[in-house]
Amino acid sequence: MSALLWALVALPLGAGVLLLVVGRRADRAAPGVALAVAASALGLAVTAAFRHPSARAPFLDGLPMRLTVDGLSGLLAVTVTAVTLVVLLFSAAEFGAPESGRTESDGSESGGGEARARFFGLMLLFAGSMLVTVTAATLPVLLMGWEVMGATSWALIGYWWRDPERTSAADTAFLTTRTADLGLYLAAGAALASGSGRNSSLSLDGLARAEEPWLSFITAGVVVAALGKSAQLPFSFWLSKAMRGPSPVSALLHSATMVVAGAYLLLRTGPLLDASGWGDDVVAWTGAATAILLGLVAVAQTDLKQLLAASSCAQIGFMVLAAGAGATTGGTLQLIAHAAAKSLLFLAAGAWLTALGTQQLPALLGAARHHRTVGTAFTVAALSLAGLPPLSLWAAKDVLLAGALERSPWLYAAGLAGAVLSAVYSAKALWFVWRPAVARPEARLIPAGAVWPLVLLAVACVALVVPAFPPVRDSVGRVLAGSSGQPAPHAWEFVLSAGLALLAAAGIWGWGARPLPFSARVTSGFAEWLGSERAAHVLLVASTMWLARAAAAFDDRVLDRAVDGSASATVRLARWTNDVVERSIDGTVGAVAAGTRALGHWARRPQTGQLHQYLAQAVAAFTVLAVVLVLVLVR
Repeated sequence: MSALLWALVALPLGAGVLLLVVGRRADRAAPGVALAVAASALGLAVTAAFRHPSARAPFLDGLPMRLTVDGLSGLLAVTVTAVTLVVLLFSAAEFGAPESGRTESDGSESGGGEARARFFGLMLLFAGSMLVTVTAATLPVLLMGWEVMGATSWALIGYWWRDPERTSAADTAFLTTRTADLGLYLAAGAALASGSGRNSSLSLDGLARAEEPWLSFITAGVVVAALGKSAQLPFSFWLSKAMRGPSPVSALLHSATMVVAGAYLLLRTGPLLDASGWGDDVVAWTGAATAILLGLVAVAQTDLKQLLAASSCAQIGFMVLAAGAGATTGGTLQLIAHAAAKSLLFLAAGAWLTALGTQQLPALLGAARHHRTVGTAFTVAALSLAGLPPLSLWAAKDVLLAGALERSPWLYAAGLAGAVLSAVYSAKALWFVWRPAVARPEARLIPAGAVWPLVLLAVACVALVVPAFPPVRDSVGRVLAGSSGQPAPHAWEFVLSAGLALLAAAGIWGWGARPLPFSARVTSGFAEWLGSERAAHVLLVASTMWLARAAAAFDDRVLDRAVDGSASATVRLARWTNDVVERSIDGTVGAVAAGTRALGHWARRPQTGQLHQYLAQAVAAFTVLAVVLVLVLVR
């Protein structure tokens, strides 16, 4: 059983590293290799989801490496590998030919010079690190997958590394998430300090058994790291920068991998949030606030990919809300349904970007009419995102909102407001792409191989509504350990959410492209992602740079002067020593030498070589000794 789990995580990781090492020599073979690996990983993930294997290997003293697949991680592993396979299918058709140039996020041709093997290798490495993250049973293993996933996302977002704007965007995304990732190190240190880490090998399931104050430190670290990775408030702005990467990267990153990793971690550590006494409320209300505020950000966007990015923050806010409310079943169903819908939306946006050379909504008028199959698939995903029946996110959202209603009516109302905003920004995108077609003589054809993955995802958006209703929902709850017996939505909740979504969508469809009924300053604030990036620069970057400049000034004006003054004093002391001390020493040495020479001169005088003089000297010496002896004896 352990071999199955090792193969599941090692296959994409090993193939990704191999493609990166081989480089351009594997450009032509890379798409086929990536597809074969992704298909094999999907088969292994499905098998693991049924068999629930575990694996263990020596790592550190008292801290073994442990991987396990249970109900939650099994569903996530299948979701990750399935979405990865579909995205790679699209990439192989749309992005895989080494000689082809592709129109990317700014409409420029920039595809011909980059190694395709590097792209597919990074995609496999990215998916493999996510598999390590969802199957990790201990904090050290989770941290390894977490770190590799963040580093790989930086390389993928900045894949077009010759463009300074893209590399700058990758840096912003990486540094923001890395700052939040420090929370996991805080949690690991607190777990070790509490003693619970030694007893449970830093097991994720054992974190809730820590005593205060360590329990609060662990909770705070996990919450901060999860919110940062999932682009929740106040970290949401980094996801806007991530749009600079290729469209397949956005599709994978936003749907089933990195951005949902934080939500998965909160769903996994639900007992920890509950045991802390405050973590569940903080998480639930942060998710609700993100769903509302980032929903408004999405409504204010005129760029399709920016709209989809803001909607990712908002939709993941529902998963975070579910984790705080203890609605694990609803949060998991939301995560799976969102993965299908959001990957489809980003891939369709990428297809239009390649064919039409733009991602601006006003320039996409009638895009769905030019490419009917792509437009229909996009419509299915957008209607699902809007929460309209009978599509998957409509039912999944009501399952998690039932848990919110049991926790607090106000929390339910906030979640319902976020759901209404989902219908608004989804209908806005549909209004633009379904306007009467305009002449597009320079439009390119979308390869048929890139269309079939969109059709598969559209079917999934419809089919995934089934798990949200009994008895399948009850089975999902039993599969998710500890998730059985959760509140089920009543019929009126389904009707209410569907009715509000329908009214909101109809209203925005009638409103059309007219300006939003807000002041220009408010609209600009939402369009600029609440100014959160600017606030981060003022509060963090600017303050850090001020401290750096102050340290540099202290170094230049104080430390350098102190060092220079010390050096000057040392030189002066050396000169004084040379002038005074050494002169005295030289004089003393000279006097001693002169005295010694004089004594030597006087010592040579008695040495005449005449025997009678030696006899006289001896008599004189003995006489002196006799006199001294007599004097001593007399006294």
